[in-house]
Amino acid sequence: MSDKKAHKTEVDIIEKARGFWEVNNKKIIYIGSAVIILLLGWVIYKNMFKDPKEEKANNVVYVTQKYFSEFSNATDSNKIKLATFCINGDGMNPGALKIINEYSGTSAANLCEYYAGACYLHLGQFAKAIDYLEKFDADGATQIESRAYGMIADADAELNKKDDALSYYKKAAEVNTKDDYTSSEFLFKAALYAQTNGKTKEAIDLFKKIKSDYPLTDKAADVDRYLAKLGEFSE
Repeated sequence: MSDKKAHKTEVDIIEKARGFWEVNNKKIIYIGSAVIILLLGWVIYKNMFKDPKEEKANNVVYVTQKYFSEFSNATDSNKIKLATFCINGDGMNPGALKIINEYSGTSAANLCEYYAGACYLHLGQFAKAIDYLEKFDADGATQIESRAYGMIADADAELNKKDDALSYYKKAAEVNTKDDYTSSEFLFKAALYAQTNGKTKEAIDLFKKIKSDYPLTDKAADVDRYLAKLGEFSE
């Protein structure tokens, strides 16, 4: 008896499947074909366009990277020249802007957004610095993301965009709270900026946060002195 019931159940399932196919076979074929076309299109795009473009971008960006590295470590007398070369190229090699325009969508172009933003910040072109740094995607690299947010904050501060500057200093501190050094550094900058702009309560809260969350850092050692100037004492 149980075998008959099992057989009947199997027959019912087959009949339902056949009925479903008869009603929906065109939709299934269309959807399946669309998926195959999309996958095939992606493979063709990746192998014929994306990967070669990435390779070309990587081949030309190394000079820009060299100028940026030298810019980052240079004395003030050389920084302006190196920043200009990094952004615009040296006449023989493309700079960050050309790589961004010609190789958009590549990792090299994305990194050049960061290079351009940092260089424009040093050159005093703060709006451009913000524009490029906001387009940069750190893709999980927390230290460079913190630095990008910190530079946006510096540019906003120069443009007297006080709320934006303070917000970005705090964002820079919050990217990776396990990075005691970076987080305490940007919290400290946020606290000082809040203090300078008359936001005393927020400054006190930020100083106390450094003391409570990052007690072993160099910045935490300075907190009591700043709190005392504000008439507060850490707990």
